[in-house]
Amino acid sequence: MIFIGVDTGGTFTDFIYFKDGVWDVLKLLSTPDNPGKAVIFGIKKILGDSVNENVHIIHGSTVATNSILERKGAKTAFITNKGFEDILDIGRQNRFELYNLKYVKEPSLVDSKFKFGVKGRINCNGEVLEDIELEEIRKFISKIIDNGGESIAVCLLFSFKNNKHEKLIGEVLQKKDIYFSLSSEILSEFREYERASTTVINVYVGPKMQKYISFLKNNIGSKKLSIMQSNGGIISADTAIKESVRTILSGPAGGVVGAYEIGKIIENTKLITFDMGGTSTDVSLINDKLSLTTESQIGKYPVKVPMIDIHTVGAGGGSIAYIDAGGALKVGPVSAGADPGPICYGKGEEITVTDANCFLSRLLYDHFLGGDMKLNRNKLKHYFNKFASKVDLSEVELAEGILAVSNSVMEKAIRVITVERGFDPREFTLFTFGGAGGLHAAYLAKLLSIPKVLIPYNPGIMSAIGMVLADIIKDYSKTIMFKGVEIDFDDLRGFFNKLEERALEELLSEGLDKENIYLDEYIDMRYEGQSYEIIVPFNKDYLENFHREHERTYGYANRDKDVEIVNVRIRGIGKRNKMKILKSNEKTNKLESKAHIDTRDVVFDDKLLKTNVYDRSYLKWGNKIYGPAIIVEYSSTTVIPPFASGYIDAYRNIIIEI
Repeated sequence: MIFIGVDTGGTFTDFIYFKDGVWDVLKLLSTPDNPGKAVIFGIKKILGDSVNENVHIIHGSTVATNSILERKGAKTAFITNKGFEDILDIGRQNRFELYNLKYVKEPSLVDSKFKFGVKGRINCNGEVLEDIELEEIRKFISKIIDNGGESIAVCLLFSFKNNKHEKLIGEVLQKKDIYFSLSSEILSEFREYERASTTVINVYVGPKMQKYISFLKNNIGSKKLSIMQSNGGIISADTAIKESVRTILSGPAGGVVGAYEIGKIIENTKLITFDMGGTSTDVSLINDKLSLTTESQIGKYPVKVPMIDIHTVGAGGGSIAYIDAGGALKVGPVSAGADPGPICYGKGEEITVTDANCFLSRLLYDHFLGGDMKLNRNKLKHYFNKFASKVDLSEVELAEGILAVSNSVMEKAIRVITVERGFDPREFTLFTFGGAGGLHAAYLAKLLSIPKVLIPYNPGIMSAIGMVLADIIKDYSKTIMFKGVEIDFDDLRGFFNKLEERALEELLSEGLDKENIYLDEYIDMRYEGQSYEIIVPFNKDYLENFHREHERTYGYANRDKDVEIVNVRIRGIGKRNKMKILKSNEKTNKLESKAHIDTRDVVFDDKLLKTNVYDRSYLKWGNKIYGPAIIVEYSSTTVIPPFASGYIDAYRNIIIEI
């Protein structure tokens, strides 16, 4: 069996694969015009003559995300109850830019001529007040298809209570050649706007995802293809086509899953994950378990399916430096991407974070991608001289300034998921990955007083590693809406039964054995009068679980106040055979002679310091490295500044201590 994990990023497409009894890695420049080209090229390069062998490919795709951000999804229609056609435009009263007097709300993904209100009504108790007219439905569908509609989202009032009308519309649509989704199948929960938005996003990206997956399948042959989800699990390619909304943050989610699985192995699951790639930086908090949220947004559109709680900022290796209107030095969010890329890659003409690292010799021009890709450091001199003269700085001050600004943006992102949510960063380890993460991690740890940084082996492909470490996971939910005094534990148990049946059936259809399937139960709770819920584990202590979590989140709990049970949730987990991370056999303090490969002059705090360069592949358990030092490997570069030191643990992780 050959396993291949693939993560498509803005700059690089990363592969990890198990072949001939060993794990290996590959990085290729991404192909923005068609991300699938780099994926196909890499898979064919890995397989070589092994085309007839049993192959399982797990892929994290950016297709769904890019379709929304670039507004290049399917031409989508929206069917709802008569009088509610504008729900997507009305949305909530939130203003994203409070002090912008010229603020214009993001336009809906559905054109006004493709919004249709149908007769028929179900009330808040699930009772049918008025039947729908199927002839009217058929007329609307024909109009959509005749006008070039490519997909249809159906979202009727209170279908989470009674989905009879949505199912009737679904039966009509089933006979037509058009992509469609019913809100009761995508998200069977209350809050009309969020349910409608999530369903619309699913059909907006679905046809693109279908085309992309078909392209992959046609070019890789009859290989098993799974897709990474935003919730930290994988699903089959067919399920990903049907429920594409669940794949929106699949790449970043892979990295967090990889960090969590490695954390469990080394018995440290209090982690701040820091994933710095070419285009952006993604951070997430792991406090003994993955952080999940149902309040995500993509391009300012709500997405209410469960996702790993990831905060993203536009600061990556390819982020472009510039001077704003007030004369201040800024970095990002615009990125040079894969084409033209940073200046030192050969084609770019705008200074990026990668260029600043290369200019200061922290990123070594002759050790990038294991030496397979030489960086053009000489080309930087002209551009840094020209930029520095505009801001009255020396070239070195400019380069260090760019890194300082970039670090401040990423520091703020980490504060959002820690300090602003009641967590002390000093109690966590900064788990760093991504191609550029190791260049900045020690500086961020110092800024935030985080005592330790962990950099796994092959950090530049951690998202791909996470994909081959992930289980099959599917989430199910149902709105029930009861006051705590109206229902007890045994009554609540009954609401889980139907969800459990569906979860078991769908996980078995993914090719799992029943003994490898586990079902976790959760409920959404709130105090009476509140507008937002907290997700807590469902067991005999569910009330106390809620009070404790509310106190941790908001600083208080009111055990005398009535509570409401809003939603029940099932997380179906299918355990599968995964790659194993091996522990070293022997500990040693002695460095191998091949480990130290050079001594370079590197700039730290405006000073040129003699800096040892090490090849990570020769570093062993117990080896200690004192700063300043640079550790190079195929997928990334790690900088240990003068104020830090590092050692290698039993699993070949670099542990940097500040």
